[in-house]
Amino acid sequence: MHDARSLCIAATLFAVLAAPATAQQWKWRDAGGRITVSDRPPPSSVAERDILQRPGSPARAPAPAPAAAAPAAAPVIAGVDPDLEARKQKADREEEARKKAEQDAEAAKRKAEEERIAAAKADNCNRARAHLRAIEDGVRLAKVDEKGERVVFDDKMRADEAARARAIIGSDCR
Repeated sequence: MHDARSLCIAATLFAVLAAPATAQQWKWRDAGGRITVSDRPPPSSVAERDILQRPGSPARAPAPAPAAAAPAAAPVIAGVDPDLEARKQKADREEEARKKAEQDAEAAKRKAEEERIAAAKADNCNRARAHLRAIEDGVRLAKVDEKGERVVFDDKMRADEAARARAIIGSDCR
């Protein structure tokens, strides 16, 4: 909104200030078919028929550009940038590309995190299955209690540990 207002004010100011200045300006079509406006006369290589306006004379309608010439661009006027719109479009494209790159990087980051979580779950699943096999095969198990003493699993401790391993398998082995 602010940029549009500033652009409108600048265009109005330019139109008001440029009106008296046009009487002292040359206007011609160059070899490429582009119209040029300047306070200096065109180079000697510009043909007489391509001079569209001289200082102190009314502007005449530009003759059609030669068929082989490039399409006419906006006139070059001192203080006004004819490529402003092209630069704005380029900046918009660059901004869109930057946003897309950020989105792609964020998606890659999420995917890497999901893969890391999936790998951790697969590892937990494998460990829980191996632990459950050891419990079911009757391997003698022991743990160190809070006093630092070694405690061998009794039947109740085996059943509790088997239930815990099955719960892990149920949540991580999908």
